Amino acid sequence: MASAAARTSLSLIPTTSSSPSRARSPSLPTTGLFFCSPLRRVGLSAAAADPLLTLHVGSNFRSLNKGRGKASRWVVCMAKKSVGDLTASDLKGKKVFVRADLNVPLDDTQKITDDTRIRAAVPTIKHLMANGAKVILSSHLGRPKGVTPKFSLAPLVPRLSELLGIQVVKADDCIGPEVEKLVASLPEGGVLLLENVRFYKEEEKNEPEFAKKLASLADLYVNDAFGTAHRAHASTEGVTKFLKPSVAGFLLQKELDYLVGAVSSPKRPFAAIVGGSKVSSKIGVIESLLEKCDILLLGGGMIFTFYKAQGLSVGSSLVEEDKLGLATSLLEKAKVKGVSIMLPTDVVIADKFAPDANSKIVPASAIPDGWMGLDIGPDSIKTFNDALETTKTVIWNGPMGVFEFEKFAQGTEAVAKKLAELSGKGVTTIIGGGDSVAAVEKVGVAEVMSHISTGGGASLELLEGKQLPGVLALDEATPVPV
Repeated sequence: MASAAARTSLSLIPTTSSSPSRARSPSLPTTGLFFCSPLRRVGLSAAAADPLLTLHVGSNFRSLNKGRGKASRWVVCMAKKSVGDLTASDLKGKKVFVRADLNVPLDDTQKITDDTRIRAAVPTIKHLMANGAKVILSSHLGRPKGVTPKFSLAPLVPRLSELLGIQVVKADDCIGPEVEKLVASLPEGGVLLLENVRFYKEEEKNEPEFAKKLASLADLYVNDAFGTAHRAHASTEGVTKFLKPSVAGFLLQKELDYLVGAVSSPKRPFAAIVGGSKVSSKIGVIESLLEKCDILLLGGGMIFTFYKAQGLSVGSSLVEEDKLGLATSLLEKAKVKGVSIMLPTDVVIADKFAPDANSKIVPASAIPDGWMGLDIGPDSIKTFNDALETTKTVIWNGPMGVFEFEKFAQGTEAVAKKLAELSGKGVTTIIGGGDSVAAVEKVGVAEVMSHISTGGGASLELLEGKQLPGVLALDEATPVPV
């Protein structure tokens, strides 16, 4: 077990109480979860999808804007227009091109093994159906090289039809005369599913002529594919040059509201948990969140690069030798910013990278040669949980260990359970995509989280503060006076 001395030297990087960056809560915990992005991209127009969240974000802006002068009366000049902003007359009888993310996993028999993304697209589609629109649904599946039968969207039709309560029509292509005939025969409230848009190489190249052909099928555009919003493809960015209005779907808007809105104006203390195997893959996220969060908890394989940067022995654990200087600089930046940053005090080590490896728990400062760290230890779990208990907003991206191996899943599962507990107490809990989503689903607590992001790369890029091409291309919402 970790000694008291080890805890002092490894778990907490002291905060600077006089940090000029922002006011601090008087009683900060030593751990947390959260990712930060610029205020300028907050969306407040998802009332039809999540009115309580919209109200929460709006009220926070009102409190922020008090006393800042007349210019602050306008909320976010770059908020995006949502499908919820369109009236029934805007939609009735109109052909609506909906880019969704239906990239679901299929087994060897072409059966859907996880329909999460399909279910996530349903609210937008049903809203359009209810308002008499003719829905033209587009998506990709997998990474096909040309027309590839195993990547056809045909296996999705039965589940889509079941969830929507109508028979979804399936096209054999996504452009061309036959598709145009199907669109022409589509009734109000009907849904046509186009074939995999990535069967055409022009999709990922964002070729204007291909985008124009897609756009010619419809009267207006809705992007509800957050998972591909970081890609400037023909169906996510190119079509917006030919279709107006071009608006966000409820899912995309909710992602912006949480990953930008709730993060830019959080209830404090605001904590972030960042895990994963490599520091290099999370540099942007860590640097961005250091500008906003109060507490930063680090886990996963990346911690060993931080340990080695502090002169500790890490055995045969994963280390990015070329990132040791970066690790040191991030710790120093946390001090300057006044962010409480926490590393595990004990770890679960193994004699090989395998589910049946021999394992034991040691202080983080005492990893023997020939052994590798694969999870955080019980002392760290308790310390992290105690710290999280004081938070009001938490965001999590990345596992605490190799949670695919049951023996090394305890840290990750403990975080998931703690966040579920905090959700029940009114804490805003945001799961920032990727393996963290798999973790909360594995533990069975996904339903109680405030928000689970459907994006992997898109979530990371948004949290890094990057602008997403698929979002930038959408129409701006009318500023809301507050």
